[in-house]
Amino acid sequence: MPLFAWKGKNRYGDAVNGERIASSSEDLTRILQKEQIQVSGISAKREPIKIPFLNSEKVKLKELSIYSRQLAVLIDAELPLIQSLNILAEQTRNKYFKKVITSVSEDVEAGSSLNQAKRKFPKVFDDLYCNLVASGEQSGSLDIMLQRLADYIEKIVKLRSQVRQAMIYPSAIVIFALLVAIFLLWKVIPIFSNIFAELGAALPGITRGVIFLSHFVQNYIIFVFIGIIAAVFLFRYYRKTPPGRKVVDRAVLRAPLFGKLMSKVAISRVTRTLSTLLSGGVSMLECLKISASTAGNVIIEKAVMDARRMVSEGRSLTDAFKVGGRFPFMMTQMIKVGEETGTLDQMLGKLADFYDDEVSSTVSALLSMLEPIMMIFVGGIVGGLILSMYLPIFSLMSQIQ
Repeated sequence: MPLFAWKGKNRYGDAVNGERIASSSEDLTRILQKEQIQVSGISAKREPIKIPFLNSEKVKLKELSIYSRQLAVLIDAELPLIQSLNILAEQTRNKYFKKVITSVSEDVEAGSSLNQAKRKFPKVFDDLYCNLVASGEQSGSLDIMLQRLADYIEKIVKLRSQVRQAMIYPSAIVIFALLVAIFLLWKVIPIFSNIFAELGAALPGITRGVIFLSHFVQNYIIFVFIGIIAAVFLFRYYRKTPPGRKVVDRAVLRAPLFGKLMSKVAISRVTRTLSTLLSGGVSMLECLKISASTAGNVIIEKAVMDARRMVSEGRSLTDAFKVGGRFPFMMTQMIKVGEETGTLDQMLGKLADFYDDEVSSTVSALLSMLEPIMMIFVGGIVGGLILSMYLPIFSLMSQIQ
């Protein structure tokens, strides 16, 4: 949605101004009028040009968690909201986050609610965050909601670190093996190739293939690296397109080693988000919509959105999750118990904790399993290249004897 700059007068007659995200200027006018602000001018604001890789406008989840917990403590200590925001703005080291908090403080001082002020920055405060803040403001339990948000973010950070741990090791090994193979083809194999040419040795097919590959790498080494970099960027671009995301996410879920892990990660995110939102008093349909966006996998996201559609038609959450067959039996059974006993948010929280533990144990098992596989992989590539060079030598030695 576009960003608008507005100015006007609040209910006390003081001149106020600010920036707000809205679908249109008319929609923003209605929102401001509900906040008892007499609008005198609204203009669309152009977003600054952002250069990839140089854009520092980012707030880490860990920073957001600390901010949420500290704001909860300050509000619980009965400090005024504006003063609390100003204190947090002064102590944060992230310059961009400092600007965000300062802008939120100015908007609140101008008469905006905290959740509306935060909605100006959707990349920092997502729908889940803003909905829980709105619920806390309406119920008078803003400090409790902020504590829940801090707990939620910390668990998401922990989950991400576990997934990253599982991905970094095999990725690093594959990159290392690729670089070693390119170095051997570029610098080592040509030495053997020249020796074989001088001796006039008959070369096996595998040796001829490796020498041909070596010549290609020698002549086009720059293009090889450009091709690898281009392939990475093309894959990332394709991954961001709707068809590409669907293909890649489905392949990830079907992957032999990582499929079950990524499925558990997605289910953990969905159940934890649902639990957090439901405990905050957010409507079921809104909970499902936001939870779907946090799944991190378009296949799971579609399954949750399909469940949302069925819930909107009057079906129970249990039946809606059963239909697609995408979610495990234990999950649907615990949701059923939660619906029957009125403790759905607690059951979802327990499910999320269970899948967090499952992710942790799966990562440990995966790493112990990947270690020998990666060693065999690297040994196969390097050993295969070296063996292909020694085969003609063995042949020459047998001829001499």
